Amino acid sequence: MKVSLGPGPGSVLLLTLWVQLVLSGVYASDGTKNCKLFSDSESERKVLSRVEALANKSFTGESKSKDESYTYTFQLCGDAGGVQGAGVTQYDPKSKKTVVVGQYNATQAIGGSDWVMLIYRNGDRYDGHCSKEKRKAIIMISCNREADMGTLEVVLEDRERLEDCFYLFELDSSAVCPVIKSRLSAGSIILIIAVCLLAVYLIGGFLYQRLVVGAKGMEQFPNYSFWVEVGNMTADGCDFVCRSKNRHEAPAYRGVSTEPLEEEPEERDDHLLPM
Repeated sequence: MKVSLGPGPGSVLLLTLWVQLVLSGVYASDGTKNCKLFSDSESERKVLSRVEALANKSFTGESKSKDESYTYTFQLCGDAGGVQGAGVTQYDPKSKKTVVVGQYNATQAIGGSDWVMLIYRNGDRYDGHCSKEKRKAIIMISCNREADMGTLEVVLEDRERLEDCFYLFELDSSAVCPVIKSRLSAGSIILIIAVCLLAVYLIGGFLYQRLVVGAKGMEQFPNYSFWVEVGNMTADGCDFVCRSKNRHEAPAYRGVSTEPLEEEPEERDDHLLPM
């Protein structure tokens, strides 16, 4: 019997799958690192990290008018529309032409308390507008706690100027929402838990005493005899600690009467002597 030590088709397939998983894991872990910032400052890098959840996800929006109709694709730090280096692309269904609006390797990130604005520069040049300068895309990502991954909306294309033209997009997402800090202190949380436990104890004990044991009246209160005894002992303790009245009264003093005491009849026991 011969034993094959060489790699078979099954082992090659497993090796290929493993390499794909490793590469996909590395690609996913990059997140926003693919974006190259203009200034590459620490503040802009922090702003960019706030939208880490949107990295490598594609968003599509449409812009329609009487004469023109375009489809825009936005991808954070990824190849939008499959075009390498493109952060935002514009697709014309009539001419079947794709134009790069902005590149993610020329990114500027500006952030506020509940919004992040990304600016992608170095897009394809205009044909006859804006002095044939390079296109620029501005993506405003606003906080919306109800939208995990919102829809890309095309606001406008401002190209009726000599320079500094831009495309403006809006996107709602919960990724840029500030973290809601709990306003409850540790004591408040403990008190709430204690009240909840007490309510469960009272309601559950009442139902058990009434439905299972068949108790009536005050006997329906859970552990009624125990709590009555606790109440009595508490009252006794309060009486002992708080009251100032003496508990052991001194014997009352009786004054000497001025009237002569009546003489008691003398008891004689002569009859007990032997005769």
